[in-house]
Amino acid sequence: MNLLWRLVSPNFGSQVCKFSKRSLKCVKLSSNSVVHGIHVFHCPDEVGIVAKLSDCMASRGGNILNADVFVPEDNNVFYSRSEFTFDPAIWPRGKMDEDFFKLSKMFNALKSIVRVPEIDPKYKIAVLVSKQDHCLVDLLHRWQNGRLPVDITSVISNHDRGPDTHVIRLLERHGIPYYYLPTTMGKKREVEILELVHDTDFLVLARYMQVFSAEFLKSYGKDIINIHHGLLPSFKGGSPSKQAFESGVKLIGATSHFVSEVLDAGPIIEQMVERVSHRDNLQSFIQKSEDLEKQCLVKAIKSYCELRVLPYYAKDKTVVF
Repeated sequence: MNLLWRLVSPNFGSQVCKFSKRSLKCVKLSSNSVVHGIHVFHCPDEVGIVAKLSDCMASRGGNILNADVFVPEDNNVFYSRSEFTFDPAIWPRGKMDEDFFKLSKMFNALKSIVRVPEIDPKYKIAVLVSKQDHCLVDLLHRWQNGRLPVDITSVISNHDRGPDTHVIRLLERHGIPYYYLPTTMGKKREVEILELVHDTDFLVLARYMQVFSAEFLKSYGKDIINIHHGLLPSFKGGSPSKQAFESGVKLIGATSHFVSEVLDAGPIIEQMVERVSHRDNLQSFIQKSEDLEKQCLVKAIKSYCELRVLPYYAKDKTVVF
């Protein structure tokens, strides 16, 4: 079978479907030229959408490996995510965009997104971080080992790191620029940050302890993924691990979410938990918490790059396949 997805946003008729020319890892079948694609589709629900998507891919020699569909009970909207293989010689990338565009017009879809990782460029991201290094270092090592499907264009921080620190040495070894932009209550350096990240596809806040203004979010206009040190909305504010530890909780967690104008209230992408007990001291408690933060942030980034995360229609929630 073939794979196709359409995404719907709050204003059905206001946008035309857009295609993302980024790629996914291809799975080889009988031919060395066969590659792997992903397609997501979000549109008003009606009879025949899956049949048309499947026929579109099959008619071009594509083969669906798996497909997920979600139609909420309280909304007449359709979500799908498919993974498929195809031969670019038979179904060129440009022709694929044309075919999916026709389907998006047929079903009044707001977005139709395709990724072919062996052909399309990786997502370009900038990572913002404050003093704590654990999430940043984990991202850099995974990227270095080819386990993070992105290109890191820069690291931006409001904390000064010395020239001989592990992070700086790692960045210099791979030619990733590090920008130190000290902030104060009245000077968030948002104009400079916007200049540095204008060419990125999305941003990652790897424990960046600053709140962006509504003007910044509007000016950037793309997604920003944040990691929160807890299970939202519990234990907000300073020293969340200490608050949870002193409260005697038995489960700790981490939450990765999109940044919105309301602090720590953006749509949730991923959450992870781990059990703790009276046998934990504060040091082991914090270590477990930081490990969760690293895992949760990476999982959210991978899910986003693999087109698994879709906005839930007209609500501050997500559909995650």
